[in-house]
Amino acid sequence: MARYASPLLLLAFALSGIHGFSVSMKSDAPSSPTISRRGILSSGAAAALATACSAAALPQKALAGPEIYNLPSGIKYANLKMPENPKKAIAPQQGDIVAIEFTGYLADGKIFDRTHAEGTKNALLFKLGSTAVIPGLNEMVSNMVVGQKVQAIIPPSQAFGDEGICLENGECLVKPGSTLVYDVTLKKSSIPPP
Repeated sequence: MARYASPLLLLAFALSGIHGFSVSMKSDAPSSPTISRRGILSSGAAAALATACSAAALPQKALAGPEIYNLPSGIKYANLKMPENPKKAIAPQQGDIVAIEFTGYLADGKIFDRTHAEGTKNALLFKLGSTAVIPGLNEMVSNMVVGQKVQAIIPPSQAFGDEGICLENGECLVKPGSTLVYDVTLKKSSIPPP
């Protein structure tokens, strides 16, 4: 019969001053100083140490970030908030008038545009599918439901492309080829008037 001891038991023995042990169930065990498993486990120090070590050895639940979704155009997004009852939420259709609140960030985290400021709440109204906003916002909003908030990473091809947003003197608010990050909340959606 093979004999071995778990690392936790060895550590418990080392700290309790026990120099040897046997786990044999035979009655003809050697006459050297031996201690049974029952004797070890009844030792308060060994039990406390084993409990502490086993608790530390248990896998800990990892803190996971939100799930990232990919749209065919290259837009990546994460849901930051979903409506209370997503099954009954209203999804806008192309041509609907939508109201969104958003904050637009450059890749370095600087805000370049937003619909609200400290103490005010304004929404941007536009016809879904129109050229009133960048293509990436149109696509992102068309994949949302009312009450949903997302953080979207929009590639240059769906944002301001190779032009960026630059002044005549060459200074750029959004440099050409910039990937943008938007926090978008879809506040309302309604069909357009006839």
